[in-house]
Amino acid sequence: MLPTIAWENEAVVMIDQRKLPQKEIYLRLKSVEQVARAIENMTIRGAPAIGLAAAYGLALAVRQVKSGKNLSQAFGKAYERLWRTRPTARNLFWALNRMRVVFEKNRERGLEALKEILLVEARKMDEEDLAMNMKIGEYGQKLISSGDTVLTHCNAGGLATAGYGTALGIIRAAVAQGKKIKVLADETRPLLQGARLTCWELEREGIPVTLITDNMAGYLMKKGEISLAVVGADRIALNGEVANKIGTYSVAVLAREHHLPFYVAAPLSTFDFSLETGAGIPIEERQPDEVRKIGSKLITVPDLPVRNPAFDVTPARLISAIITERGVLRPPFGPAIKKLARK
Repeated sequence: MLPTIAWENEAVVMIDQRKLPQKEIYLRLKSVEQVARAIENMTIRGAPAIGLAAAYGLALAVRQVKSGKNLSQAFGKAYERLWRTRPTARNLFWALNRMRVVFEKNRERGLEALKEILLVEARKMDEEDLAMNMKIGEYGQKLISSGDTVLTHCNAGGLATAGYGTALGIIRAAVAQGKKIKVLADETRPLLQGARLTCWELEREGIPVTLITDNMAGYLMKKGEISLAVVGADRIALNGEVANKIGTYSVAVLAREHHLPFYVAAPLSTFDFSLETGAGIPIEERQPDEVRKIGSKLITVPDLPVRNPAFDVTPARLISAIITERGVLRPPFGPAIKKLARK
């Protein structure tokens, strides 16, 4: 399994996902600002992974405080900076709030104690994420049969988590059970996370994967070449509506048209229990050049107006099941999700 992010010698270490698959480069980030920029520019991406980055970023901020007099100000400034990085992924805010609770609970213990306490908490979240994703894989692999061809969208693998994956974790678990499966990974424009990251992860592990463009899925479904689709999530509302990488909605519509299962895999930290429906999920709009260019190469008219929403929301009626570390949720999702919220 790939270590996506780690703490090493007073620095947050992460693989630069912008360089993959051509180069495998690890960066050592030594300031909160560097961590925040890494989240914003997608050096690290994937909802669980950016939550972990934010947790380590807060631990880093406190470890760099020289005097207890500046502790609350430094923590608050780091918290606000990380909060502003990306608006859609729920895990980011879940992680920040969890770290804030630990900070407030232990503030009276003093600066040196807090330095260790917050780092321990960030590492604990890292370990928990790995364990949660393995449980998701354990539950989800039961929905895949030997001989299936699984369509994925974007990258919900080790690179998007602590190192195992949600959607790809299910695929990994199925392979570990001896099931003979194939994966179709669509490109996932505009930043090609499927082509660059999902294919790289699966190829490294010897899991059969074929790359397709985003607009081929319907044709292949019609031909009977796809058995099911499984994707990750960035935020899930109480009614089961799911925000995920732009294009997920299209895949779900196609799966419904062709009577194929469409599964979502996500830990409970992705659920937003404050939102009744997906209509309240903020959708990030990213820079136009991500669409105008592939890498550094311009592919259209310079300065052409562009729309670049990074996510869309899939209605609950199109989702066959949501797979969590607590088990598989089936529609109607509202009662099951509200029960989880009460717990």
